[in-house]
Amino acid sequence: MTNRLPKISLLSSVVAAGLLAACGGGGGGGDGGGTGTLNVSMTDAPACGFEEVNVTVNMVRVHQSGDASEDTSGWIDIPVTPTKINLLDLTNGVMTNLGQATLPVGRYTQLRLVLDRNTGGTLANSVVPTGGSEIALTTPSAATSGIKLNGNIVVTEDNTTDITLDFDACKSIVKRGNGAYNLKPVIRIIPMATAGTISGYIDPAAAAAANNPVVSAQVNGEIIRSTVPNADGSFSLYPISAGNYDVVVTSNAYASDVITTVPVTASTTTALGTLAAPLALMTPSTSGTVSGTVSVNGTVSLADAAPLVTATQTFASGKKVAIRYQNVDVSTGAYSLALPIEAPRIAQFGAGTPVADTSATGIYGMEVTATGYQPQSSSATISAGSPAANTNFTLVP
Repeated sequence: MTNRLPKISLLSSVVAAGLLAACGGGGGGGDGGGTGTLNVSMTDAPACGFEEVNVTVNMVRVHQSGDASEDTSGWIDIPVTPTKINLLDLTNGVMTNLGQATLPVGRYTQLRLVLDRNTGGTLANSVVPTGGSEIALTTPSAATSGIKLNGNIVVTEDNTTDITLDFDACKSIVKRGNGAYNLKPVIRIIPMATAGTISGYIDPAAAAAANNPVVSAQVNGEIIRSTVPNADGSFSLYPISAGNYDVVVTSNAYASDVITTVPVTASTTTALGTLAAPLALMTPSTSGTVSGTVSVNGTVSLADAAPLVTATQTFASGKKVAIRYQNVDVSTGAYSLALPIEAPRIAQFGAGTPVADTSATGIYGMEVTATGYQPQSSSATISAGSPAANTNFTLVP
């Protein structure tokens, strides 16, 4: 596999085993002897509606207990040199190294990503909305206890365990009233030992930035990895864990294309299309809009629930994929998604060019998830003659 180097500079810190106690970790409790190395990197999915999403990582902490609180003994700290990172630079296979440390061998099931604080006029964490100026990003607990992630990180003797934190900026940024933004982090831990790559090309016209193009790898309608293609249509979904995925291409002014059962194996690249023969020579399509409001009927506020609305399509075969998603504006409860009207196209990997499935033309499943509330779903239909649909939700605990 081609080695990918980060396009931005972030100094990593290497911590020797003898210095672990001085780092503030205090112990760690390995499996009874020997040490190994844990190396932590970060990458990002595309962010909707932002020119920049900036975070400053202060420290990474790991613990063998998934239930340990921030003041429980046994934490091992991986210091990093705090550097402001624009997450939107970390797409299309680009990663940045956060740091590494020597740890007692064992299984670590909790990781905390600690961010720097916004102090005075210095914005360690911020967003720049499209066409706007830099605004502070509120990080309720990320600068104190840290962002909690549970996983299965195994450190073995005399070996290096590489993991990547996949930070989904679009799902993680919640708009509040008065132009403020909160961070509600959505992050996956990807073990690099089992990671591979899906790469290729889409139609360069569909890849134009104005068309808001996104290429995603999904399982049962859940987006596992996504990226924005380059201007020439090239894209790279890396790193992505081994398995089979549905690759979904969406772009404003074009119908969506889906390639099913795309295989990924560790340390290999699955190619989808070339510059001369792109994966998707997409069908032009007008767009419609599905919009509405989300309200809550319970004790968790709309701001703390942070609802996410996802538009899906289901093909005649029963295959469901996500097309677009958006966090609700928690000051108003409003959402609005621009979606293609023309029929989506679908093909199995290796079976030729995608073919339009007219049974799904303009028909969308609208799904809402929110912290503290039951998921809800509805449907909406748009067409050339009726390009706008309204779907409202009231969430219940």
